[in-house]
Amino acid sequence: MVFQRTLITSAVLVLLTPVHQAMAESAPINTVTVTSNPISNDESMQVLTPAKVLAGPELRAKIGTSLGDTLGSELGVSASGFGAGASRPIIRGLEGPRVKILQNGMGVADVSSLSNDHAVASESATAQQIEVLRGPAALLYGSGAIGGLVNVIDNRIPTVLNKKVTGEAEIRLGTVNQEKSLSFSLDGSSGVIGLHTDGSSRDTGNYKIPGNAGLDNPASASGRLPSSFTRESTLAFGASVIQPWGYVGAAVQTLNDHYGIPTAERSFIDLRQNRFDLDGLLNRPFSGFDSLKYKLSATDYQHTEKSENGSPITNFKNRMLESRILLSHPSWAGWQGSWGLQTEQVKFSALSATTGRADTVPSTKSTSLAAFFVEQKQFDDVMASTGMRFENVKRTPDASTGLKEREFNLFSASLGGLWQFDKSYGAGLSLSWAQRAPATEELYSAGPHESTATFDIGDANMKKESSRNLELSLQKNHGLVRWKVNAFINKVNNYIYGHTNGTRVDEGGLPDADAEFLLRNWSQAAATIRGGEAEISYNLLGEGWSTRAFVDHSRGKLDNLGNLPLQPATRTGIDLGYRSGAWRGNLNILHALRQDSLASFENFVTPAYTKVDASLTYTHPYQNAQLTWFLMAKNLLNQDIRLSTSVLRETVPQPGRNVMAGLRVSF
Repeated sequence: MVFQRTLITSAVLVLLTPVHQAMAESAPINTVTVTSNPISNDESMQVLTPAKVLAGPELRAKIGTSLGDTLGSELGVSASGFGAGASRPIIRGLEGPRVKILQNGMGVADVSSLSNDHAVASESATAQQIEVLRGPAALLYGSGAIGGLVNVIDNRIPTVLNKKVTGEAEIRLGTVNQEKSLSFSLDGSSGVIGLHTDGSSRDTGNYKIPGNAGLDNPASASGRLPSSFTRESTLAFGASVIQPWGYVGAAVQTLNDHYGIPTAERSFIDLRQNRFDLDGLLNRPFSGFDSLKYKLSATDYQHTEKSENGSPITNFKNRMLESRILLSHPSWAGWQGSWGLQTEQVKFSALSATTGRADTVPSTKSTSLAAFFVEQKQFDDVMASTGMRFENVKRTPDASTGLKEREFNLFSASLGGLWQFDKSYGAGLSLSWAQRAPATEELYSAGPHESTATFDIGDANMKKESSRNLELSLQKNHGLVRWKVNAFINKVNNYIYGHTNGTRVDEGGLPDADAEFLLRNWSQAAATIRGGEAEISYNLLGEGWSTRAFVDHSRGKLDNLGNLPLQPATRTGIDLGYRSGAWRGNLNILHALRQDSLASFENFVTPAYTKVDASLTYTHPYQNAQLTWFLMAKNLLNQDIRLSTSVLRETVPQPGRNVMAGLRVSF
C-alpha cells in the first residue's frame, strides 16, 4: 500500500514537470453523453429516462470522500451518510440493493448494498463522468436497479487513439479533516494501441463537527468525530487495439480503502478490491446490425471489519464474474434499438474472522441469466420507447448450513412516450413494471453485525419484490431558460425492509436489555413511494451570470403499517454562478426541511438545516498546459447537519465548515 501511494505520488509529480508539458496538448472537452442509455445518448431525450450527468468543472467541484457525498445534492438523490468513509447514493428514497452502482456500465461488485457501513468500491476522483439514471431505462441493467442506477465512467479502456499524450493531475488540501489528496490520469497511444493509466490517493483524519456528536448531548464527543478518518488509494492501467472495424481492450485496477466507523465501538474497515475488465466493439458485425458490444468484468473483493484495537471480527468476501453483450440495429420499419444478454456469477460470504463460522451471512453462490431489449420509434411528434427484461436468479447457500436454494424468475417491462409539442418543449409519460429477487443477506442473514450494532435475521421464504411505476414529465430543454418537472408514484408488492421493535440481544441472539446488538428482522409488506422534482435554470453554460433553483420530495409508506424507515427530507436549493474569461465562481444553498415522517420503530426527528457551499476557480495557460487554481468552501455556516437517510443520524453529524484549496493541471 505504501509502495502504491509512492507510485501515485511520483506519477503526479512527473506530470507537473516541463518534460511532460512539452508533450502536452489542450485537455479534451468533457462530454455530456449519457452512455448508460442503450438507445439515445441525447440529453434532450432524458424526459423518458430522467438523468443527471456530472462532468468537467461541475464534477470536480462536487467530488467528495465518497460517491454518496459527491452526489448527495443532486436532484432526487440523497446519501446514506455512514461517516466519511461509507456513503451510498439514495435515489427517490430507495437505497441498498434497489440502486445499482456501475463502473463503465458493469457492476462495481462490492458489498455496499448489504449495509450502510460498507463503502462503494469506486473512486470519484479519477472519474471523467458520473451518470444518474432514474426510471425505466435503469431496469435494463438488472433487477437491482428498481430505484435507479449510478454509472461511474473513467475511460480506462481507450476507444480512440490520442496522437499525443493527454492527461490531468490534481492535488487538494482540506481543513475540516486535514485532507491531503491527489489524482492523475494519462492517455496516449503507440501505433494502433491506445494506452491509459490513472490513480489516486486520499488521506483524511477525523473530521471536525460543529457541536457534539450526539444532538443536545454534552457528554458525547465534540471537536472532532472519533473514528471518521479515511485512507484510500487506487491504481489502474488499460490498453486497447483500435481499428476501423472497432476496438478490443482490457484494464486492471486495484483499490485499497481503510476507514473508520464512527459508532461507540470505534471499529474500522480494511478493504481491498482487484478488478479486471474486457471491452470490445465490432462495427457492422453482420447485415442489418450497426454494432456488437461485449463486456466482461471479474472482481475479487474483500474487507475485514476490525475492532478498535485492530482485532479482526468479520471477513466479507465477494467474487463476481459478469458479462454483457449488446447488439444494436438501425431502423427496422422505423424502430431502432438494442438487444442484449447479461450473466452474473457471484460467491459471497461474511464469516467470523476467528472461527470461520457463518455468524453473519453464510457463503452463498448466486447466478443470474438475463435477456433484454429496448426499442424506440418516432410517430410524428411522439417518440415511443419500449423495453423488456427476462431474468432468472438462483441463490445457493453452502450445503452445510441446511438452508434451501431459492430460484426466482423475474420480468421487467417499460413503455414510454415523449411528445415534442414544440421544438423546445416536451411532455413524457412512462409506465414500468419491475421485479427484484431478495438479496443474499435478506434471505440468509442470521447473526451479529458489529459495525451497525444489529443482529440481523433473514427470511429464506421471502417472495420477490414487484414494482409498478408511473411517471409524468414536462420540460423545456432549449434556450437560456430551461426547466423540468417530474412526478412519480411507485407501488411495490412484497417490499423488503429491516424491522426492529427495540429488542436488544447478545452475540448469540439471546434477549439482554444491556446487550450491544439491536435485533433486526428482514420483513415484507406492500409499499407506496410517491414524489416529485422540479428544476429551473438560466444560462448554465454561458458567460456571465447563471442560476438554478430546484425542489425535490419523495415519501414512502408501508400500506397500513406507517412510513418507510430512513425517508429523505424535502429539499429546496438555489445555485448562483458567474463566469468571466478565466474566472468561475459559484454559490450553492441547499435547505432541507425537518423530517418527522418516521417509521413506527423510529423516534428521532431530523432537524432542518441550510448548507451553503461556495467555490472560486481561475484557469490560465502555462506552456502547453492549462492550470486551474481552485478554492472551495463547504458548509460555510458550520451547520449541525444530520441526514434523515442515515442510520447514525442521532450520533453522527456531517462535517462542519471545510475550506479546500488545490491545483489541477490539464494538457
